[in-house]
Amino acid sequence: MQQLTDITSLEDIKLLVDTFYSLVKKDEFIGPIFNEKISNNWPEHLEKMYRFWQTILLEEHTYSGSPFPPHKQLPITKEHFDRWMEIFIETTDSLFLGPLAEEAKLRAMNMAEMFNYKIEYFRNTKKN
Repeated sequence: MQQLTDITSLEDIKLLVDTFYSLVKKDEFIGPIFNEKISNNWPEHLEKMYRFWQTILLEEHTYSGSPFPPHKQLPITKEHFDRWMEIFIETTDSLFLGPLAEEAKLRAMNMAEMFNYKIEYFRNTKKN
């Protein structure tokens, strides 16, 4: 069995992102949402995710933008974020071991919680 190492390069980020989203696309629960929203724009989405994680984990500032707005109108709930996190953790743990791998999981969890909170907030304020 191969010895796992930490995330150290853009190539590692690409491996994480590509592996993760290949599983997301096939997932029965969250896959249809991603596939419908992203449609034929997977290459652009993956490129954006490489830059996002490169900026967060490697502190190489290649991402600019606001990650939340594209998610604001999605038909998703906490259960969708839970499944997203489950796949992210499993993917990260299968590929990497080390402080940056742990940081990736922590950042993903914080982002999922914040996005879920903000989506719920926007839905509730629209109803009132």
